[in-house]
Amino acid sequence: MTEVQLIKAAKKNQRKAQSVLYDTYKRKWFSICLRYLKGSTDAEDALQNALVKIFSNIKTFDAKRGSFNAWSSRIVVNECLMLLRGRIHGFKHVDIDNQQHLEDLSESPLDRLSARELTALISALPTGYRAVFNLYVLDGYNHREIAEQLGITEGTSKSQLFKARRMLMEKLEVLI
Repeated sequence: MTEVQLIKAAKKNQRKAQSVLYDTYKRKWFSICLRYLKGSTDAEDALQNALVKIFSNIKTFDAKRGSFNAWSSRIVVNECLMLLRGRIHGFKHVDIDNQQHLEDLSESPLDRLSARELTALISALPTGYRAVFNLYVLDGYNHREIAEQLGITEGTSKSQLFKARRMLMEKLEVLI
């Protein structure tokens, strides 16, 4: 069965099709959860919530607007963010309109790390730093979108990203 056929069947609540879609994407979805949340228990909780939303809202999926992969991954990210919103207390309001004082982090040793090593470093970041870093660097959100997703200001998003990068650089200096 093709993915298009699976999705049509899943829209009709056919459990076998839903199961095949789950088996196809479960590793990717769980990896997304682990990027945002510390610990497999939280990741499993977020994934479970996302699965309920994916399959209860699959009728709204429109292949003309994008891929199932992108649509479902967005739901998973949003579930992770919902979990984080309730836990992030470490955000401080820091308005950064003048960014001249920020050091240039464009050349970094990040390229020399394996994916596993980099994932471990990112996972060790504090929750707020990790969330903003993932959204900005890995998922391509801009600071306005991050601010809306996390209920913070754009300046706070910029500050958290800067601090996350600086912390990663400090950890890398120790490794390299």
